[in-house]
This record gives sequence, structure tokens and C-alpha cells, in this order.
Amino acid sequence: MFNKFPFRVTLLLCMVLLFTAWNILRAWTALAWQSTLREFSAHPPAWVIAISGIVWAFVGILLVWSTWQEKAWAKSLLFGVTAGYTIWYWSERLVWQMPRPNWPFAVILNLVLVVFIIFTTKSPTREAYER
Repeated sequence: MFNKFPFRVTLLLCMVLLFTAWNILRAWTALAWQSTLREFSAHPPAWVIAISGIVWAFVGILLVWSTWQEKAWAKSLLFGVTAGYTIWYWSERLVWQMPRPNWPFAVILNLVLVVFIIFTTKSPTREAYER
């Protein structure tokens, strides 16, 4: 299935598919458990979780499709999605969620993923493949 791409690009596509599946599950759960979320949690409302899950699932599907079809704008879209998802994640975490003691882990994981994405898109192997 992913034979035509370099290994790092395959890992990147798998990561995008994982985040896409996560957001589909997130949207479905928010819609299916609205009453429970309303009863036990005031932040964020279930509709916010559902809409953000649907939007990020759609963006993930678009990103996978554009990479799969080798569109010229896929790399720019990847950088935009990476920046947007990072901003969205941290704004949601800081605005809606209760303070968590594991913020160093979240920062390190976020930085590792962003560095991986930059390294994958700037790698000589990928550029040689595209030529």
C-alpha cells in the first residue's frame, strides 16, 4: 500500500492517519456521549469537541489524499496543518482543560513530532525521490 513512498514518508502518513482516526473517534464520542459530558464536565461543551473532531478529521483526510496523489501543495498543507494542529492543541489545553502535571511530556512529544515532520519534509532522500 505504501510501497511507493520512502520509509519516513510512510511513517508520516501513518501518523496523519492515526490523528485522523483519533479525531473521528473524538467527534463520534462527543456526539454519542453528550449528556454524560454535559453532566460531568462543563468544559468544553460537547459541540466544540464534535466540531473540532470533524474539522481535524476532514483536514487529515485531505492531507493524506493530497500526499497520496503527490500534489504540489501537499507539503505546504502539511506545514500549515502542523502549525494549526499545534496551536489548536495548546489553546484547547490551556483554555478548556484543567491544569495537568504532565505538561513537560506534552511539550516534548509535540516538539518531537514537529521536528520529525520538518526532518521528513526536508530530507535529501525525499527530495531525491521527488526528482
